[in-house]
Amino acid sequence: MIRRAVFLALTLAAPALAQEDPTIIAQRAAGQLAAAQNALTAAEKAADRVRALTQTIRAYEHGLTALREGVRRAAIREAALRRKFEAESARVARLLGVLQSIEASPRPLLLLHPAGPIGTARSGMMVSDVTPALQREADALKSELEDMALMLALQESAAASLQEGLQGVQRARTALSLAISNRTDLPRRFLDDPGALTQLVNSADTLQSFADGLGALQDSGAELPGFDASAGGLPLPVAGTVLRRAGEQDAAGIARPGIVVATEPRALVTTPWPATIRYRGPLLDYGNVMILEPGEGYLLVLAGLDQVYGEVGQVLSAGTPVGLMGGNTPDAGVFLARATDGGGADRTETLYIEARQGDMAVDPGLWFALE
Repeated sequence: MIRRAVFLALTLAAPALAQEDPTIIAQRAAGQLAAAQNALTAAEKAADRVRALTQTIRAYEHGLTALREGVRRAAIREAALRRKFEAESARVARLLGVLQSIEASPRPLLLLHPAGPIGTARSGMMVSDVTPALQREADALKSELEDMALMLALQESAAASLQEGLQGVQRARTALSLAISNRTDLPRRFLDDPGALTQLVNSADTLQSFADGLGALQDSGAELPGFDASAGGLPLPVAGTVLRRAGEQDAAGIARPGIVVATEPRALVTTPWPATIRYRGPLLDYGNVMILEPGEGYLLVLAGLDQVYGEVGQVLSAGTPVGLMGGNTPDAGVFLARATDGGGADRTETLYIEARQGDMAVDPGLWFALE
């Protein structure tokens, strides 16, 4: 039941953002959030609660993203109609005046003309020519006014679905943290010299030197599937937008071998491939760092998390949560305001992703599907 509800939510997400009609987007977003709520309820009884809650949080994230897109497009449409009315206010006022005068005049008087029957006939011919054009103008005006009212109503109605969605995803995150802390069934790999990791953390002065030293530490235990076969098809560990690719300079002119992904506050980060946790915790000025070993000789560095899950040596399956991004989840009012403003103001956090093979950094774009 959980998979069915989450599958419904996730499959609705892609076509929702492809639609231009904001009403359709908002309706589908409401369906995604409702499916996520059902999945959250079912996850309480799931045998694998970590997996169920992970899927639930993903469903909430997709639903909230779709809802934001629907509200954004509704605001754009409403603003465009408002500007159009302001620009054509004089013409619209004349049209309304003509329509009101026709409506207010007694019908028999409209059929009479001071010049007699010939004038009446001529005026009737003129009215018959003008009336269709007036009708078209009136119908267009009515349609645009109804469209504006619909866009305003959509923005107002989104608040209820939004509030439920924000509360639901927060409950799911709390439940996920608890489920992970209670998890005891993961296979493990053990460092031959556990004290060497502590020494490495204390002595490393750069991320590269730490990763190089970590790759040299020997461990033993469960084996991982071949990582080479995943090249080019891995999903990003977090939902977001790629800000910079490998080798691109940031605002300070610094180029790094990894990629930077902008995310929303409290976004869920998962491992894209079965992997062993080789390190987790604060490192230098990168905030909390999760270093995964997805295959022999490879390391995947995820830096900039606020909260990290798991313990060193645990072997994780693909899609397992490894942490949450920082920031504060906005309330409904701020969420709607950011949606209306657009421009990516909602993605305030950044995750740095670096891939390493041996002692060399490699372009993560070779492994991840960035488009």
